[in-house]
Amino acid sequence: MQAELELPTAATLPLLVAPPPVRGIETFFYDNKIVRDFGIATVVWGIIGMMVGVLAAFQLARPEVNLGNAYTTFGRIRPLHTNAVIFAFVGNGIFTGVYYSLQRLCKTRMFSDVLSKVHFWGWQLIIVSAVISLPLGLTTSKEYAELEWPIDIAITLVWVMFGWNMFGTIARRRERHLYVGIWFYIATFLTVAVLHIVNSAALPVNFMKSYSAYAGVQDALVQWWYGHNAVAFFLTTPYLGLMYYFLPKAAERPVYSYRLSIIHFWSLIFIYIWAGPHHLLYTALPDWAQSLGVAFSIMLIAPSWGGMINGLLTLRGAWDKVRTEPVLKFFVVAITAYGMATFEGPMLALKNVNALAHFTDWIVAHVHVGALGWNGFLTFGMLYWLWPRLYKTPLHSTKLANTHFWLGTLGILFYAIPMYWAGFTQGLMWKQFNAEGMLQYPNFLETVLQLVPMYYLRGIGGLLYLSGVFLMMYNLYQTAKSGTLLVNEKAEAPALLPAAVDPHATGGHWHRWIERRPFQLAVGATVAILIGGIIEMVPMFLVKSNVPTIASVKPYTSLELQGRDLYIKEGCSNCHTQMVRPFRAETERYGEYSKAGEFVYDRPFLWGSKRTGPDLHRVGGKYPHSWHYSHMMDPTSMSPGSIMPPYPWLLDNEIDYSTLPAKIRVLQQLGTPYPAGYDQQAVADAQQQAQGIVADLKKEDIEVKSDKEIVALIAYLQRLGTDIKVKPEQAAATAEAAAAQ
Repeated sequence: MQAELELPTAATLPLLVAPPPVRGIETFFYDNKIVRDFGIATVVWGIIGMMVGVLAAFQLARPEVNLGNAYTTFGRIRPLHTNAVIFAFVGNGIFTGVYYSLQRLCKTRMFSDVLSKVHFWGWQLIIVSAVISLPLGLTTSKEYAELEWPIDIAITLVWVMFGWNMFGTIARRRERHLYVGIWFYIATFLTVAVLHIVNSAALPVNFMKSYSAYAGVQDALVQWWYGHNAVAFFLTTPYLGLMYYFLPKAAERPVYSYRLSIIHFWSLIFIYIWAGPHHLLYTALPDWAQSLGVAFSIMLIAPSWGGMINGLLTLRGAWDKVRTEPVLKFFVVAITAYGMATFEGPMLALKNVNALAHFTDWIVAHVHVGALGWNGFLTFGMLYWLWPRLYKTPLHSTKLANTHFWLGTLGILFYAIPMYWAGFTQGLMWKQFNAEGMLQYPNFLETVLQLVPMYYLRGIGGLLYLSGVFLMMYNLYQTAKSGTLLVNEKAEAPALLPAAVDPHATGGHWHRWIERRPFQLAVGATVAILIGGIIEMVPMFLVKSNVPTIASVKPYTSLELQGRDLYIKEGCSNCHTQMVRPFRAETERYGEYSKAGEFVYDRPFLWGSKRTGPDLHRVGGKYPHSWHYSHMMDPTSMSPGSIMPPYPWLLDNEIDYSTLPAKIRVLQQLGTPYPAGYDQQAVADAQQQAQGIVADLKKEDIEVKSDKEIVALIAYLQRLGTDIKVKPEQAAATAEAAAAQ
């Protein structure tokens, strides 16, 4: 009887309860060398990009800092600065953090060492190609997408290799659940691929020249759909993924809220993609598209601040460490700067705020709070945390790291505050009327000269920030010197069991179903980011009423086309806009406001995003040829005190007509209505128009040969805004309507 009531023993238990699956412990090695390589590239390119930025900052204070040659003018190095900081410094910083964290979150080595190396060297070669091509004036002029078509193809191929390596690593992971950081990495890869391919669509003319597949208003919408979301999905989402990994590690605290991270991720990627049109408020973009951009920009506050709150509250119980630990100092300021920038962005999308801020230095301040604070400081904190772990040695100097923090913080303040001041000053001066109802400052240069002291302070702020990066470089070098790189870091983890026999494969929070399936996660993220772009762009291309045609608007003549390409080559659109907005102050200063139908032959559009100089959309016929000639030779001769550099090489360089027939053929393929066979007579037509301009200049005692670039540029400038003939009574009615706004 006693035997019948006997409880199961260890020997008999397996017969009654199914044993748990056996998960063998596997040994593997993390690849730290690729992390180190990307980290070094981050520091090197960061210094180079910031040095170019400091040079550009002082060029706006003193024109002679343009150094008197074509390759170092502000117009050419400004895109070099933005590309170096965004794609070289921040880009390498992203890959540093992703390659380190992804291996550990997936508990496996990167899928392919070969792909890692090809990705690294391919990315560096792309950056070098930008360093060479942009100062040479080989540019599309599209903001954040200036690189020409062969480099765009190279970017696509290297990006695919990165994605292949990332998804291969995820596929062979030993951890079933995908951590929140990986969600952001996946969304970044997919969205940047879509943005880059759509925005870069173009037809090549030759090896380093192409024309955009889109024109005018449509090109503007596509560009700022790309431009805004390049900020969203290159400068924001990957860094949020890095924040979710490195901040808890540095603070030794778990992420504050898993549920908040879910809401943060899905709402952010869905809403962000709609917000691009807020860069085009009060332009020729249709009102419905502008309103969509405003509405979704305002909604962005919620998910953006959700991420910031999740980050800062992760530090609960660890704030005492912030006083002494430089890594946490950098992270706290980075997340705070993210919160500030993502609050200010939606505020700038409000039409009444945008009317004052757009085209001013306020936008420059806003962008740099994000770039210097959010991207820069999170990168610095990550590198200070990584280097001792890669080299298995303490950081060389905590004191130097803290000094770097304070130099960087002061640098941000010295940069941002003067630029905010400059922006407020510009916006208010442009709109100021006197008691007689006339513009208080009719000469645009009056507003520029008020900003020069702020430009000096901005340059000083850049120097402070850069000096901190030099300190970091020395600190990391000494740290590496005192240790030894652990190239292959040994690790152990249980093997990942098939889902059918893994008791952890099902159950838990509903979102686990998505986290355990990277394919479903990728599809869901892709759908989320495509909806907004499709709804905004498809009507713009298919509904003709969005871009009303104007019968008097004709294609550019062959000489004007050459001049336009020179305008793009010299980077003039970095300082001059071509978009008169329907404000009384602007119509009185520049003339009739811009219409959508005026830009149907503009490939690419040249509306610009910053007015360092006056708007040029109505400059045609405003001055004689001699004025433009003298202005390009010595701007101060026409505008005393001007901060624009001289362009004497335009008076010496000959117009390159060799590619003109090919340009005409490409534009014909894109729909520009040049007559059949016009490519054969384009050069002759250009030479004939050039001779007419030279004859007019000769009447004003200016001798110049008809084959010089200055002649083509004059032809283009004199064409701007002349397709629309406005009667005096119509102009008065327009001014009254603008005043009512």
